Amino acid sequence: MSSSYRPVFQALLSGATLLLSPLSLAQQEQASPPPAAEPAPEATPTPAPEAALPPEAKKEKEKETPWYERLKIRGYTQFRYNRLPSFQRNDDLINEQGDRFLGKNQGFGIRRARLIIFGDVHERVSVYLQPDFASVIGEQLHVAILRDWYADIFLDAKKEFRLRVGQSKVPYGFENLQSSSNRAPFDRNDAINSAFRDERELGLFFYWAPEEIRQRFADLANSKLKGSGDYGVVGFGVFNGQGANRPERNDNLHAVARFTWPFLFGKQYVEAGVQGYYGRFNVATGTGYSIRGGNDMVDARAAATLVIYPQPIGFVAEYNVGRGPSLGEGAENTVVSSRPLHGGYAQLMYRLDNVLGVSILPYVRGTLFQGGKKAETNAPRYDVRELELGVEWQILKALEVTGAYVLADRTSSRAPYEQEQGHVTRIQVQVNY
Repeated sequence: MSSSYRPVFQALLSGATLLLSPLSLAQQEQASPPPAAEPAPEATPTPAPEAALPPEAKKEKEKETPWYERLKIRGYTQFRYNRLPSFQRNDDLINEQGDRFLGKNQGFGIRRARLIIFGDVHERVSVYLQPDFASVIGEQLHVAILRDWYADIFLDAKKEFRLRVGQSKVPYGFENLQSSSNRAPFDRNDAINSAFRDERELGLFFYWAPEEIRQRFADLANSKLKGSGDYGVVGFGVFNGQGANRPERNDNLHAVARFTWPFLFGKQYVEAGVQGYYGRFNVATGTGYSIRGGNDMVDARAAATLVIYPQPIGFVAEYNVGRGPSLGEGAENTVVSSRPLHGGYAQLMYRLDNVLGVSILPYVRGTLFQGGKKAETNAPRYDVRELELGVEWQILKALEVTGAYVLADRTSSRAPYEQEQGHVTRIQVQVNY
């Protein structure tokens, strides 16, 4: 390197060393302006809860949800034991329309095992499917059989008007429509329940109820008040008439109509209703029995209902009159014809909440019925007088226990249809899910 450039090079090297020293770096940091802050990322908006969405947004959300994700599932199972000690046991006292576990050689039994699938598959269409896995056919127990399979088609946006098509309960009577998971007594009464086997039929029904009353029906059924559910203020329809899961045996449809209204009387909920149906029924007969006047017999009834919901005292009464297939009496006891019938029941109950942390519902129900049971072979004529005293413990939402003592005087379900008297002590454990 030329001697003339050496002083310049040494000066540059000395300056670089000074700049790179720790002290100089600290000084540079103090002198340098702080770097500009990075812009904060945009906040992701929190989605509004579904309840806060406007109706239009809710409908759009429902449209986006596949139909199978809108379905829900629930159910219940009833376990029974009917052989507890009683004052007057009679092993010939049976009731095949009701509890098949009555009578001799019985033990524990599953009375009902229901699984229900339901939901809205469209904003105007809902479906309901209910099989029972504890039905009895002959000597076979715990047989799966269809109870309900229907669709509700809503005719307006408020869902006040609807058509129900498929197999469902016939709108006749209050206790017939009340779910067995919600009813206090063990089985439905003979007088009203003899109108339709399994309470159900295959047909087409129309229901109407204002939006406010539909909500009232739901509240009465879901608030320990023993409601029947929403079968409309007005309901009518046509159906086959031979019974659920049975083929039609003539070309005559049955027709039914019902009007009911739940209202507030002071602070007490009360419901009053009337209903009736008409059709012609084809009876199955066995050897030694005959039919008079052709096997399309007049089958018609009218009934009145009064319900005072338990707040805390409750009362339910229903009575029906009419004509239907039946065996006669005396010399006519092997001849089936359309004959008069009548009967009903009255039930008194009292709801006690928060008794040692549980709800208790003691009840007493009396039943009277004289008439034929058309769905049974030979349509035997029944004479039933029965008193049931019981108490229901609603221990948990998922667990109920009911105990009852029954004093019965009833016609046997089996030929030669003798009159039997006896007492039965029963207990039931119900699991809701």
